Amino acid sequence: MEYPPLPKFIPAAELKKTYGIYGHFYSVDLAAGDRIHCRSVLEILSKKSLPSEIDLVSNQKPDAVVIMMNPGSSKPLEEVNHVISEKQIGQLKSSLVLTRPDTTQYQVMRLMFYCQWSHVRVLNLSDLRDPKSTKFIAHYSDIERRTGFLAHSLFSDSRRAELNAKLKRQTNAPILFAWGVSPDLDPLIQRCLKCVGNLPGTIGLLKPHTKDKYFHPLPTLQRDKLKWVNHMIRYIKATQ
Repeated sequence: MEYPPLPKFIPAAELKKTYGIYGHFYSVDLAAGDRIHCRSVLEILSKKSLPSEIDLVSNQKPDAVVIMMNPGSSKPLEEVNHVISEKQIGQLKSSLVLTRPDTTQYQVMRLMFYCQWSHVRVLNLSDLRDPKSTKFIAHYSDIERRTGFLAHSLFSDSRRAELNAKLKRQTNAPILFAWGVSPDLDPLIQRCLKCVGNLPGTIGLLKPHTKDKYFHPLPTLQRDKLKWVNHMIRYIKATQ
């Protein structure tokens, strides 16, 4: 498959005209007394392919699945009041709302544009919403150590049916690993790879001399952001 020539950089304003972004946001009341705020999935779709009812997207098979660290700073653009108990996590159902993307998700949209994908599903090692990676790592570690609650991760045993449904995708659609290179993510990475590591079509930009650390789409420097997109496109082209 031939890809169009790579432009220098597609600005966010142009991407927002092309793609719609929808997420499922929810909160969990833990038995220990905590309430944690989460997002289980993000669906990015070409506005030309939006269904008449947005919740139908959950049953569609995307052109690619991207697995990153956590939901970052994306927020719902309408009021959401979906609170469940810890015991209800295994029956979690997606109800999508229009979502404000963060800068990482614009990187995914750039990849979509170049690869001519109309639908990408974004999953995360953890559903915990926190815009700062260092705070997120401390948060998930504290929750697990203090409460024993592991189901903030889609890759926990209690959410296997939900995961299997979300991994359904188009024939030969890739599963792109892009969760970053922090060793503090090791427990989450191992749970993820236990579920998806042997599936066909898994790809990612692996950090040299590691086995499971895949570069995140949003490095600090602007030139490195474009490099990530360019390298991923070439990698995808070479593996298809």
